[in-house]
Amino acid sequence: MFPLNAWVKDETLIYNKTLSKCDSLKLLSEAPRGIIVCDDTGFLDDQMDVIDSVTNLAGAIFASKDPSRFDLESMSCPGVLISTTELDTIIDYIKSSDNPTATIKFQQTVTGKEVAPSVADYTSRGPSPNCPAVLKPDVMAPGSLVLASWIPNGYTATVGTNTLLSSEGFHLISGTSMACPHASGVAALLRGAHWEWSHAAIRSAMMTTANELDSSMMPIKDVGRNFTAASPLAMGAGHVVPNKAMDPGLVYDAAPQDYVSLLCSMNFTRSQIMTITRSKGYDCSESSSLDLNYPSFVAFYDKNVTTGVMLTHRFRRVVTNVGGAGARYEVKVVAPEGVKVAVWPKSLAFEKKNEQRDYNVEIVYPSDGKGRVLYGSIVWVEESGKHAVRSPIVVAPTSAGK
Repeated sequence: MFPLNAWVKDETLIYNKTLSKCDSLKLLSEAPRGIIVCDDTGFLDDQMDVIDSVTNLAGAIFASKDPSRFDLESMSCPGVLISTTELDTIIDYIKSSDNPTATIKFQQTVTGKEVAPSVADYTSRGPSPNCPAVLKPDVMAPGSLVLASWIPNGYTATVGTNTLLSSEGFHLISGTSMACPHASGVAALLRGAHWEWSHAAIRSAMMTTANELDSSMMPIKDVGRNFTAASPLAMGAGHVVPNKAMDPGLVYDAAPQDYVSLLCSMNFTRSQIMTITRSKGYDCSESSSLDLNYPSFVAFYDKNVTTGVMLTHRFRRVVTNVGGAGARYEVKVVAPEGVKVAVWPKSLAFEKKNEQRDYNVEIVYPSDGKGRVLYGSIVWVEESGKHAVRSPIVVAPTSAGK
């Protein structure tokens, strides 16, 4: 990032088919001073590296037809990233002008009209290699183009031949590291509003009220998968919605022993479990299970198993009413393609707040040699329409994250 006062002002625009590949250090070093306009060659990072090594240029205009590149939060040289359509407009201007010039003002990002949110191509995806039975990630939160500062340790970059950017200032970054404090902040707000809730209840509230639709009311897209609909292994339960999480209706709670039972089922040694629990008093005598009381349902299969073999996975869940007394919920199931999902009972009635009810889920699904990730949802809808408690269903091969 460059400071606001480091303008590249009224510099000549340079464009020709030879120079504008922006891949030749020799040719660019011999170019006159100005702002070089680079063609979209598909090698944006290489172009930036070459421009960064040239001292006679004031800056560069890069172009890309890849929408994922517009999450770029910084450049190693003074420059602007535009679409190929905008590039055509600039080229037309250069060809029609006797003295084409441009000014670059820093600390500005113009995104235009975009459908949001979407899953960034760089984000970490599930399943968890250590415990695929627990959904990874839980939710998604704002991160791309949300800026945070950090202190560099030395010389960083130059603007033209005059302005040296050093470690006296700050570097900026965005991405997953910014999504985390967003989600943490929501959790802190929920803790302040509901001091009696456990960590599991807070997580549950954030997950079951998350939005799986974008601003166009279509499924959230995955940038890293060619803008196809994002699966829960990419976005979790969806995009966190703080206000809805304040009043989720029902929560999936969990006690310390529930987590111990999970650890006991994961083939950890006694020493490893003691390290995690920080206690010698953990109890593995109770039935251990990977079926944690989590607001999601994950069924994995080995894609090397004969295609078409029907597999069955059963779950038990306990929900706690954190809404009003006299609440009644009916289940709504959106089954993944080719998958049978049974839920019983189909209705849950709560006479008072903090009352608990349990239900069972059976998922019957075929092993799929194609290794597809299939997904759906189970939603408990309150009769009054006030609450809809949604949990994702995932059917995937054990190698889904590879």
